[in-house]
Amino acid sequence: MLTIDNVYRANYALKSVIRKTDIIRAPKLSSCTELYLKTENLQITGSFKVRGAYYKMSNLSEAEKAKGVVACSAGNHAQGVALAAQKNGIKSVICLPDGAPISKIEATKSYGAEVCLVEGVYDDAYKKALELRDTEGYTFIHPFNDEDVIAGQGTIALELIEQLPDMDAVIVPIGGGGLISGIAYTIKTLKPQVKVYGVQAAGAPSMYKSVKDGKIEELSAVSTIADGIAVKKPGDLTYEICSKYVDEIVTVTDDEISAAILALMEKHKLVTEGAGAAAVAAAMFGKLDIDNKKTVCLLSGGNIDVTILSRVIKRGLLMSGRTCQLMIELADKPGQLKNVSRIIADLGGNVISVHHERANEGSDVTGCYLRIMLETRNYDHITEIKKGLTDFGFKLL
Repeated sequence: MLTIDNVYRANYALKSVIRKTDIIRAPKLSSCTELYLKTENLQITGSFKVRGAYYKMSNLSEAEKAKGVVACSAGNHAQGVALAAQKNGIKSVICLPDGAPISKIEATKSYGAEVCLVEGVYDDAYKKALELRDTEGYTFIHPFNDEDVIAGQGTIALELIEQLPDMDAVIVPIGGGGLISGIAYTIKTLKPQVKVYGVQAAGAPSMYKSVKDGKIEELSAVSTIADGIAVKKPGDLTYEICSKYVDEIVTVTDDEISAAILALMEKHKLVTEGAGAAAVAAAMFGKLDIDNKKTVCLLSGGNIDVTILSRVIKRGLLMSGRTCQLMIELADKPGQLKNVSRIIADLGGNVISVHHERANEGSDVTGCYLRIMLETRNYDHITEIKKGLTDFGFKLL
């Protein structure tokens, strides 16, 4: 059974290993709530995962340590297990889905782990890890469905209670549920009045659906930029804890996550991965009743693959009204492009790309189309520019 004593033992075991991450005020992200950020994206290995992995490994017997450990992960748990094994002098084999970001694969290798790439997603890597456990005698370090791992993640709640004792709510991303299980159990045991909210990606809502339907459900597929929480099926232990201690679970889209990543970078100079920004996305887009509450968003990780960062930023700009695309129908005569440019410039927009093409079959023979991409301030600015163009007589498609 998971106990509060186990969480306190984990806290003691981790004192010399992990970083006590800061909690910072984030007034620029939400005007309706007093928002704070728990910066586990700045933890060693770049995520909270090292907490549970190290504590689990510290409780292994000498015989188990001698044989080594095996784990599966989309990336962050891999690095946590690899580092914990390195510090304990234990051999580690990490099974990762072959689609895991290269940066996470290389980071895992840098901690001395042997990496085994498995075709498919997390659940396929999980099956391979169990196979190696049975054939090689390794101890399997589960990423979420383990009491010691959950207790290790629960140490975040102890820090939160110390750092912000008068908090009203905490928002936590959910993949398999180990992180929120540890936090929810610890907070509800010590401060039951504090609300604990969970957030999943809309493309991987396994815990959301399971809790809603009252039984563990497995998704046929997952699809989200938040690879750290792309889990098809929650664990039985985490499902039980979430059902009992988590107040509400909501989902956020990839566009909302992208906007949150962008806002965290631009307004607070914090880099997060998709999973790490999910809690902020829920707060930014009004998914939860946190008005006038002192609320903490957990930034669970910062290991975003730099090769997709530009795409995420582009998506975030579109989602937050910072860029927009307009299609304008023009008469094919001199001065049209000049008038469009003048209106946009006078209203403070910045044109970043232009595509001009003649009319297609079936349209006016003297017509043409202008497709332009703009840098804008927000959605109100976009509306203002559209009104300026239509007031002049241009037709927007």
